[in-house]
Amino acid sequence: MSTEAATTNFQNSDFQPVAQPPDFRPEVTVSPHDGLRFWQFMIAGSIAGCVEHMAMFPVDTVKTHMQALGCCPIKSVGVHHALRSILKSEGVPGLYRGIGAMGLGAGPAHAVYFSVYEVCKKYFSGGDPNNSAAHAVSGVFATVASDAVFTPMDMVKQRLQLGNSATYRGVLDCVRRVLKEEGFGAFYASYRTTVVMNAPFTAVHFATYEAAKRGLIEISPESASDERVIVHATAGALAGASAAVVTTPLDVVKTQLQCQ
Repeated sequence: MSTEAATTNFQNSDFQPVAQPPDFRPEVTVSPHDGLRFWQFMIAGSIAGCVEHMAMFPVDTVKTHMQALGCCPIKSVGVHHALRSILKSEGVPGLYRGIGAMGLGAGPAHAVYFSVYEVCKKYFSGGDPNNSAAHAVSGVFATVASDAVFTPMDMVKQRLQLGNSATYRGVLDCVRRVLKEEGFGAFYASYRTTVVMNAPFTAVHFATYEAAKRGLIEISPESASDERVIVHATAGALAGASAAVVTTPLDVVKTQLQCQ
């Protein structure tokens, strides 16, 4: 009897239970600026660009040989054939011809690339870190600026990749001979094609990257910080693959313009 009285005293019709949605999840947002300063973005972008290009340089050499069918002595149409031809004619060092030009161009170009991207993303997003349109537009601005820095050394790199030790003795010899025989304009012969190629590549890449990163974090928000490397790597792979499908045909055109 006493138990029922106590229960009655604590009941109050003014208090109603609050129903919780069964699929409630806290909103996850991505930090708009990662807490870094402008010069830190330049250094981080430069290091990232150099590591990326140096690690994948042999693959880039094979790709260049495959794309420059009309101006390269190796008439290959497959990866295996191109790789075997390069190794047979020049050995393993042939896979790394032009890496010096890549090193000279990749650092400054990626410093410009990531710095412009972060500044534009902060400006165009209007404080919304989930604005995919701002990410795409920022990527286009970044690639236009970085391509102006990288295109000359990219041309030198591809000339060295397709030649041999008798054609050019090195980066400086290639630069000197191109200036003397073809003029300064030869360094930017493919700039417009490169921008037309890289602008959609970057727009697709960054829009996909930011969306994929946000989606992956939302899958497991409670452990997002622990999975940060996996999240970035997976999102980057998805973004790069999507963008490459769109722009590979123009990449072939760019290679043949630079190596004509």
